[in-house]
Amino acid sequence: MPNHPETMRAIAIGADKSPQSLHIETRPVPEISDNEVLVGIGAAGVNRGDCVQRIGLYPPPPGASDIMGLEFAGEIVACGAQVTAWQPGARVAALVAGGGYGDYASVHQDHILPIPDSMSDIDAAALPETIFTVWANIFELGRLQAGDVLLVHGGSSGIGTTAIQMAKMAGAKVMVTAGSDEKCAACTALGADLAVNYRQTDFVEACADFSGGHGADVILDMVGGDYVDRNIKAAARGGRIVNIAYLQGSNASADFLPVMLKNLTLTGSTLRARPLEEKTRLTRLIAAQIWPHIGDKIKPVVYRSFPLEEAGAAHELMESSQHIGKIILDCR
Repeated sequence: MPNHPETMRAIAIGADKSPQSLHIETRPVPEISDNEVLVGIGAAGVNRGDCVQRIGLYPPPPGASDIMGLEFAGEIVACGAQVTAWQPGARVAALVAGGGYGDYASVHQDHILPIPDSMSDIDAAALPETIFTVWANIFELGRLQAGDVLLVHGGSSGIGTTAIQMAKMAGAKVMVTAGSDEKCAACTALGADLAVNYRQTDFVEACADFSGGHGADVILDMVGGDYVDRNIKAAARGGRIVNIAYLQGSNASADFLPVMLKNLTLTGSTLRARPLEEKTRLTRLIAAQIWPHIGDKIKPVVYRSFPLEEAGAAHELMESSQHIGKIILDCR
């Protein structure tokens, strides 16, 4: 007999797709394949992608769970027949294509990372999505090197707070933008060399001053809209501009002549639909390069946690943009 029930709680999306429509429903506990483990979820991260999925604009890739939730932390309760590296009882965290907003989730054995004994599930659930996103976009696509100037928009977001810490660990000079003096102060406390309140200061001019006229070697942008043109202006010669979201829209008017004259790279990516082999490669790199530093040089920044049944309130907070760091669902 398995040491887990046949059914579980999971968050479902109501007819009007509002935050208030989110509710608990009973679902079957996921079945696992030979290469998967079943995790009893202790906590799950809340991300912008969950909100976009809720309104119907970010469906899960084929084969993924239709339950929201892109990251979680918990304890392995069962292992598939070909799982060799893990045992039931191990505490793990994972980035997944879906399934985090519930009591149990399945994940491939090559896509999980161990949680330090001293770290809570709530703190650990704040790490996978941000660390994977920063590694894949700032370090791989952006090719960030020691001494580079990095500009991060949304510096007080979950991704932003992680980007500050990872980039400083790598020896970069870090400038961020944020929407209030309180958020800017939180960013500098995490190690940002300069935090600019974009409501009060032009970040293009601030970047030029900060870099001594050099510009930003790498820009991580989740805003889009008119930031596209302003990022091009702020970038250094040979700069890399990486988009991971378009909160102000993906249509923009920009002068692209500097892209040619400054030899810029405009790129971007998503993680969710990448093939299994690519996710395995990223997990192994992060396990070697970043994971040994969590809790030390890279600390989770959790703004607030909500019980699983209050997922709607968590989405409302996410969409208000009042938070600093991560919002977490407590699934215990």
